[in-house]
Order: sequence, then structure tokens, then C-alpha cells
Amino acid sequence: MNAETLEGLDPFDILDAEAARLDAYFGALTGPDWEHASRCDGWSVRDVLAHLAGEELYNHACLDDDLDGLFARMEREGIEDLGAFNDWTVRRRRDLPVGEVLEEWRRENGETRRRMRALGADATLPTMAGPYPVGLQTFHYCSEFATHADDVNVPVEPGEEPGRTAWRARVGIFVLDEQDSPVRVEGIPGGFRVELDDLAGELSSADFVDATTGRLSPGHALDSELRDALVCLA
Repeated sequence: MNAETLEGLDPFDILDAEAARLDAYFGALTGPDWEHASRCDGWSVRDVLAHLAGEELYNHACLDDDLDGLFARMEREGIEDLGAFNDWTVRRRRDLPVGEVLEEWRRENGETRRRMRALGADATLPTMAGPYPVGLQTFHYCSEFATHADDVNVPVEPGEEPGRTAWRARVGIFVLDEQDSPVRVEGIPGGFRVELDDLAGELSSADFVDATTGRLSPGHALDSELRDALVCLA
């Protein structure tokens, strides 16, 4: 892994900024706004909020060193994989008032962000992938928040967008390297050139971010094998 890829970025500040962006957006929604379709197949804006609230169960299990407790609960609920867990967290909140779900997310995520910052970037915490640095785990949360913000069309100020896209691209490059991806990534003016064996393509920085999160437009010309190989943060 090339830790220098993320040098100079503060994951805790980035996560706070992305949480604030989501909070401001969700807090301004009314009535039918919550039922608009998101970019997540089958999920409304409300469902994305429910997912964000529900995944705090996992975040807190990591912080509490109680993954066994979470796994036991999943077994009792008949949940066998991550996809089923995500669906369960959404489904069990569909009958709750949306304001209650929003307050749950604010409360639980606020605790996650405070505790992660208090531990510090160099500390480790248990995860499903094993012990992992807090700072790097926080970058994964940053990507998750930014991706879901885009999924529900949270507005981003034009002046913020270049920097936001830049850090997200750097996280994508880091995670591809961390996963020993066979994809080669080279920076070019305005974006990146990506190569896999004899396949190659060029992506804008925004399209590269979408590719790493599995959100690249279906109509994009990038070869499907290369497209699949770039997904590392979905």
C-alpha cells in the first residue's frame, strides 16, 4: 500500500464535512421529497437515510469490539451476507417516522465521528477485514457518505467540487492499491488513464470516482471488464 497517496488529507475533517452536507440536505426535505428515487436501485431517498442509520450498528460494533455480538444478531435475523444486512437495515425503518430515523442517524453517526477522532488515525480497531487503522477506516466512511450524497443528489458548491473529487479519487487509488488490484492508474490532465492487461481507457476525475464506487454511467465507453475491475468502494 502507498500511504503517501493520502498524505495531507484529514479523514476526520472530511467526514465531518460530508456528514454536515448530508444533515443539511436531509433536514430540509419535506413530504414527497423523501420518496424520490435515488441512484441506488430500488431505494428512495428515505431508504438511503435508513441505510446510513442502520450501518451505524456495524460502526459501533467495531468501536465496541463487539463484532461477535453483531454477527449473532444477524444470525437471529436470518441475515447471511452484507447485501441482506443492508436490506434489513432499510426494511426495519420503513414504518418509522422519517424524523425519528434522521435523529437516529444524527445521534449514532455523531458518536461514531467523535469516537473515531478521539482514537486518532494511527490507532486500530476491529473490522470484518481484521484489525485496521482508524484513519483508513474513516476514509472508507468518507467515501460512503460522499457516494450516498451523490446518490440522492445532495448539492455541492461549485467551489468545493474540485477538491472533493480530488480526495475521492485519491481514496479510490489507495484502495485499488490496497486490494492489489491489477488495474494500473496513471494521472493525466483532467483525469486518469486506466489499464488492465491489453485494455485501456481514459476517465475524467469525476468518472474515475464513479467507476471506483460502481456508479459509472451504463453508457460510458469504458470496457466492461475494466469497468468491473475498477469497482473497489461500492
